[in-house]
Amino acid sequence: MSPLHLTTKLPLLASRTARRHCLGLQTTSFSASSRAKSPRPDATALLSDLEHLFASPAKSPRADGAPGRSKLSRLPELPPQERHLVHDASNTGQLDGNPAKHLAVDIGGAQRLFDCIFLRDSCTCPQCVDPHSRQKLFQTSDIPPNLKGRYELTGDEETGLSVEVLWENDVPGYGPEHRTRHSIDWLCRALSTALELRNEAQTDVKVLWDKDTITKNNKWVEYEAWMAEDEVLYDALSHLNKYGLLFLKGVPESEESVVNIAGRIGLLKDTFYGRTWDVRSKPRAENIAYTPQFLGLHMDLLYTSNPPHLQLLHSLRARAPRGESFFSDSFHAAHKLRAKSEVHFRKLCTYPVPYHYHHPTHHYHHTRCTIETLRAMKHDEAIPPIHRVNWSPPFQAPFDKHIGGGYQPALRDYVAAAHAFEKLLSAKSNVYEYRLEEGECVIFDNRRVLHARRAFDATKGERWLKGAYVDDDVFFSRLRVLQERFEGRWTADGVAREVVK
Repeated sequence: MSPLHLTTKLPLLASRTARRHCLGLQTTSFSASSRAKSPRPDATALLSDLEHLFASPAKSPRADGAPGRSKLSRLPELPPQERHLVHDASNTGQLDGNPAKHLAVDIGGAQRLFDCIFLRDSCTCPQCVDPHSRQKLFQTSDIPPNLKGRYELTGDEETGLSVEVLWENDVPGYGPEHRTRHSIDWLCRALSTALELRNEAQTDVKVLWDKDTITKNNKWVEYEAWMAEDEVLYDALSHLNKYGLLFLKGVPESEESVVNIAGRIGLLKDTFYGRTWDVRSKPRAENIAYTPQFLGLHMDLLYTSNPPHLQLLHSLRARAPRGESFFSDSFHAAHKLRAKSEVHFRKLCTYPVPYHYHHPTHHYHHTRCTIETLRAMKHDEAIPPIHRVNWSPPFQAPFDKHIGGGYQPALRDYVAAAHAFEKLLSAKSNVYEYRLEEGECVIFDNRRVLHARRAFDATKGERWLKGAYVDDDVFFSRLRVLQERFEGRWTADGVAREVVK
C-alpha cells in the first residue's frame, strides 16, 4: 500500500499501539469478548492523534504556562544498568542527516539508538525474506561490518508511522533502491527490556499455583468446541501454557478420541510405547503405571533426551474404586524452595541425577539436574528464572559408583535438598486431586506439572486411560499460529514479532 502524507492522516490503531508500547501502558489481555473491532474514528480524532505523536516537549505547554511534555515523552530514560548497551555514540547519525553506524530515532521525546546492523538484519521486505517460503534470502555474515544508513519517516495504513532506512553500503547484491522499513511500534518493542529471551510463547507469564489457586482458575473445555472452534482452542492452549493443566469433557468413547484431541495441536510424539498407549492394570507389568499400585508424583520419559512437553490422558473406563489422579506445580514448589533455602535450590540446579528405562528390549538412559534455569537476561536478575523441572523417582537410575564411595558430602547435600523439595511438592496445600470420570481428558505440561495416582481395586471394576504425547515444538508452533491469527503478532523466545505479510 502506498505511503500516506504524514500531515493528512495516520491510522489511529497503529499510532495508539505504538504509544501503548512506548509508554509502557498495560495492554488489554486476550479474551473472546474483547475482540470486537472498535468503530473507525473520524478525521478529527486521527489528526489529534497525529499531533500528539509529533508534539515536542517545547510545544506541549501545561495549563499553568510552564513548559510541558508530550504524551509520548513519558517514556523513561535508559536506566544506568542498560546504558552500556548504547556504544559508539560518536558514530550516531540522523540528527544531521548523514549516514552513520547507529541511527538515533526520536521515540517518546527521547533519542533512542539502533545499530544499523540490527536494523538491516531484521529487514523483512520481499528482497530479504521470501514471501512464500518466508525464508531469509541473505546471511547475517553478508552484512558489511562498517554498514551505515540514514532514515526517513513515513507512514501507511498497514503499519502506521515507520522509519525507512536507506543504506550507504548495503549487503552485496542489493541495489540503491533497497530500503528497510520498521514501524515505530516494532522499534518500541525492540527497546523493551521487559521482554526477556525465553523458549515460550504468549509472553512468559506463568501462573504458579497451589491447590486453592488452581481450584479457582481451573479450566474445562467442551470436546466439540475444542475440535471445531479455533478461538476456543487458542484460549485453551494459552491457559495451558500459563497454568500447565487443562481438562476436557464430553469426549466420545473411542480409542481415537485422544488422537483427535492431540491432532488439533499437531503431530503426536511416537515413542517405544507407541503413538498412543493404554494405562490399565495387567499382570507382570513393565511399567508401574500398568498396575493398581499407588504411583507417586513424577514426570514421564525423563530418561530420553527430549521428554514430551504435553501428556494427554483420556478416561475410557472409571469403574474401579479410587484411582484418583493428583497434580502438583513443580515451578511453584521450586520457587518456594528458593525462598526457603538458597543452598538447597542451587544444589538441585547443579547436582546430576540419572534416569533410565532398562528392559530386555529397551535401554534408555539420561542424566539431568532436578531444576533447569534459563540464563539471566536482566542485569538485576541475580537468580535466573526456572525453565524446567525434572522429577521422576520411579525411573531414577543408580548414581555413578564414584559418587557413593567414601565420604561424599555432595550426595548427602543433594538428598537433603531433594527431601525439602519433595515435602513442598507433596504438601496437601499444593496438590490438586481429581478423579477422572469416563468421557473426560486431562492435558498437562510434562516438564512442569507432576502427576500421580492413588491405588485402586482392579478386582471391582475396570480403570482404563488412553494416553498420548505432544512435543514442545509442536505445541508452541500451534500456539504461535493461533496467536498470529487472533492477535496480529506472534511470540517466540519471549519477543513479540509483527506478522510477515
